[in-house]
Amino acid sequence: MRHGEVFNPERVLYGRLPNYRLSEQGVLMAATAAAELVERGRPVVRVIASPLQRAQESAAPIAAAFGLPVDSEERIIEPTNAFEGKRMRGSDGALRDPRNWPALVNPLRPSWGEPFRAVSKRMLAAIDDAWNSVDEGDVVLVSHQLPIWMVHRSLAHERLAHDPRNRRCDLSSITTLSWRGDHFAETGYASPAAALLDPSNDVGAV
Repeated sequence: MRHGEVFNPERVLYGRLPNYRLSEQGVLMAATAAAELVERGRPVVRVIASPLQRAQESAAPIAAAFGLPVDSEERIIEPTNAFEGKRMRGSDGALRDPRNWPALVNPLRPSWGEPFRAVSKRMLAAIDDAWNSVDEGDVVLVSHQLPIWMVHRSLAHERLAHDPRNRRCDLSSITTLSWRGDHFAETGYASPAAALLDPSNDVGAV
């Protein structure tokens, strides 16, 4: 699951910066996602979240709904990003500043942060360990847009380099993976908080 909307009045790319909490809308989104899991009758037996505040807060209503603790997992954290703390859009956006252009020389890697392949590798390892950590039931992992999208593209055998504008990973969306014989496969996608989404508030959301 992706975290909910973050309180970000300065509209910066917050990445791994501390103290970025859910907005009031984000709290409602997380609660809506938790309710979706309950209504589906999902047998959730473990809840794991990225250590970043927004992911921990998004995991909390799920853990409460199923009477579980929230375990932290460093491997599902947001990737590093050279543009943390900067506005990306507008006349003063970081992409317009020539001093930032060296970070953009290789979008296929990408040159501005952790390589896509490294993100995919750590995410898939964390998912595999989570699956092996329980005898039965569902494990919910609360992560971030890019790591989740890297898992999607890896399992679909698609090129990891991509146009970030085309990611299908709404705030508080749930991407479902299932074990199929000898591998994981994506078996579902839902956006339970879709009615609460405001595209104009997704600036800087990761």
